[in-house]
Amino acid sequence: MWYIILAIYIIGSLYGLFLLYKKAGRQGWEAIVPFYAQYVMAQLVGRPTWWIVWLFVPIVNIFIFYDLYLNLIKAFGKRRFWENAAAVLVPFIVLPMWGRDPNVKYLGQSTTEEFKKKYPYKKSVGREWADAIIFATVAATLIRGFLIEAYMIPTGSMERSLLVGDFLFVSKLNYGPRIPMTPIAFPFAHHTMPVTGGKAYSEIIKVPYKRLPGFQEIKRNDVVVFNYPVEADEPYNRPVDKRENYIKRCVGMPGDIVSMERTKLFVNGKPAFEDDDFQTNYQVFTDPNGLNLQKLLDMRVELDPLYTNPSEGIYGMHMTKGEAAEIKSWASVKEVREIIFEPGDNNPNFRAFPFYENGIIWNYDNFGPIQVPKKGWTVKLDSLNVPLYQRAITVYEGNNFEQRQDGYYINGLKTDSYTFKMDYYWMMGDNRHNSLDSRGWGFVPEDHIVGKALFTWLSWDEDGSFLTKIRWNRIFRGIR
Repeated sequence: MWYIILAIYIIGSLYGLFLLYKKAGRQGWEAIVPFYAQYVMAQLVGRPTWWIVWLFVPIVNIFIFYDLYLNLIKAFGKRRFWENAAAVLVPFIVLPMWGRDPNVKYLGQSTTEEFKKKYPYKKSVGREWADAIIFATVAATLIRGFLIEAYMIPTGSMERSLLVGDFLFVSKLNYGPRIPMTPIAFPFAHHTMPVTGGKAYSEIIKVPYKRLPGFQEIKRNDVVVFNYPVEADEPYNRPVDKRENYIKRCVGMPGDIVSMERTKLFVNGKPAFEDDDFQTNYQVFTDPNGLNLQKLLDMRVELDPLYTNPSEGIYGMHMTKGEAAEIKSWASVKEVREIIFEPGDNNPNFRAFPFYENGIIWNYDNFGPIQVPKKGWTVKLDSLNVPLYQRAITVYEGNNFEQRQDGYYINGLKTDSYTFKMDYYWMMGDNRHNSLDSRGWGFVPEDHIVGKALFTWLSWDEDGSFLTKIRWNRIFRGIR
């Protein structure tokens, strides 16, 4: 049905332009040839013909096209707001109608001073404001949707690499911008209406996943913003592009084999990337109430209530190895011990995906090996693999999966394997024991990828004093 509607839209619009070009003294076929049609359109409205070069530049080409197109409409005397709106929304109706109307004539190059003097048209104050608001909204929406978007770090899952209160720019161009999958939405609202609450989008129109070409592929250890996969479930049931934005480090690429042994991450059997800014959990032992909490606050060391009991001189902390070494040197500190979950440790707060029910216990410090699905990869379905890949097969790739007495069935057909349709990624936070990531919910599909984190343009310390609210040393800091 959508293909039929699209065909009607395109054919009707081109037919209308065919008629209008003829009225302007051009050949009708010139309206149908891509790029050449815009070259002619620039001549008809009085714009420089070299402007068509901008039609090859993503995002910019949208503004150039509509500038030429709307000025062409003005060249036929259509300058009222509803006429411009109709030319954008229903061109397949109004363009043929104007093309066949004998009263609609080509008046000249609409961008020239001679045209403006000969056919003066004064906009009302309301029209001026409406045009300005619409242009600003459309421009900001296009930039935010296809080019670059601001993002704030809300939690400590990436400490110390990224701090709570860091404001980032996230590039949509690096990996290629997604075509909006739910295009009908309230401007500047992600998934919830401001003030009133409720959904800020409509699912009347749904567009299949498609990504425009980007400058690069995702690389291992990139810091990536993506949609939170779990919001496919109750109570959210949100479409992919309206799920909450998360930011983590991509440690596992499609096809990689990922595992973790006593906090040490391995990718394809080799130790994974580590950084001095990575954090984990430690317990610090002192005399009862023997720790200077203000000093910890100044260091931005976060206490973990699960392992903290000041009356006994025990403090759980999320911190880097360097910070642990510094605190160990304090006179009041007796011991600093890294918290490591042992293989088989069944701490319910740190059980890891896929939460096996057959005696295998994985936790945040010990899991795997897991092979990250790759497009075109065929996996054997058995009692160990089904818990790992069933969610990807059903929720992310839209199949019906059943386990019967005589085996596995996908979309009603018995099978012992499955071939993946998308690439997947394994995401983890740099704050290893304080991060909700792939260890808690598994793989991130390629259609959930939003963009690449580029740099911090502002960093705001909520706990800082009046003069230290802004972390000046983090302004324009690149993200590694």
